[in-house]
Amino acid sequence: MKITHVETHAVRIPLKPERRMVSSLGRHEVSEYVLVRIGTDAGIDGVGEATVMPRWSGETVWGCKALVDHLFAKVLVGCKVSDIAEIERRMEAVCKHNWFAKAAVEMACWDAWGKIVGRPVYDLLGGACRPLTFRCRFSMGAYDLDRARRTAAERVAAGFTTIKVKVGGEADDDLLRVRAVREVIGPELNLDIDANCGWSAETAIRKVKTLADCRLALVEQPTPDGDYEALARVRRETGAVIMADDMCFDFVHARELIRNQACDVINVYPGKQGGLARALRMVEFAASRGVACTIGSNLEWDVGTAAMGHLIVACPNMQVERYPGDSLGPIYHEFSIVQKPLPIIGPLVTVPSGPGLGIDVDWAAVRANACPST
Repeated sequence: MKITHVETHAVRIPLKPERRMVSSLGRHEVSEYVLVRIGTDAGIDGVGEATVMPRWSGETVWGCKALVDHLFAKVLVGCKVSDIAEIERRMEAVCKHNWFAKAAVEMACWDAWGKIVGRPVYDLLGGACRPLTFRCRFSMGAYDLDRARRTAAERVAAGFTTIKVKVGGEADDDLLRVRAVREVIGPELNLDIDANCGWSAETAIRKVKTLADCRLALVEQPTPDGDYEALARVRRETGAVIMADDMCFDFVHARELIRNQACDVINVYPGKQGGLARALRMVEFAASRGVACTIGSNLEWDVGTAAMGHLIVACPNMQVERYPGDSLGPIYHEFSIVQKPLPIIGPLVTVPSGPGLGIDVDWAAVRANACPST
């Protein structure tokens, strides 16, 4: 079960016009990601996905591809695909950070390992602790009022019970958008907001208090990256349920968030955390401190979303029942590059029960949609 070679494929897939994302970070209309394919001496390949977004994580398809091709591949050939700790150690020895690139490699190793032994990744992670089908919330961009109302109505009709609205831009526009969505979805369904670090502590406190009548279920990442005290202030002074996401990549971030009592929930996903094993350790650490976790998203394709699903199914503290997360990336895109798209019906995502991640990539489609920028 040793790694024989590592290859990368930069791929470009547009988002559906009605799903193009608008947030405090700008517009996201096309996804340029990297697929990592790892070969083994068992004749079985594994695949991972790096959902890189320069304006969010700082990683790019050019950097990710070069890093995997010229650094990681050289140190990983000959390593046992099942020795995840050694794979992590070797990548860390030649490169700091770059979590999404590392996650794609590690994800591919889990996939290959599972295929070789005939077991799903969630089984390798400790076994299923919840059903393979789980419910998600719908993440809506910072749209104009008409589009926000229309999208909210469509998603409620599709069965969603939690709607997340992007804010963090022009404060008055944000308030009008949130109120419009609450009016459309009615008083019973859950309404979350996500500022993607777009507000100061003072603005966040003022706006969350102003929106008290909208009965926000959760406020996600309202304050700037790295300012734990600002996030803690919003939590103390508003009484809102606070989720950390954009400012929590590694274990140090999670520790500081918890030490500062800055959040009630941490958004965790394999890509941002540098792999499934690192994500699992973070979730278990949060559990030991009484802090819940749920799943976040970078608008992943099927490979990345499948990895997220395996983490959810295997980890009790991924509390998606209480705090529905974001695992709907594939439905935001115009087409898929896998042979059988991940089952997503309305808010419900089903994790494949087959070996590995349970996803078979259509490599002809990958080649046909190669990213021109690389």
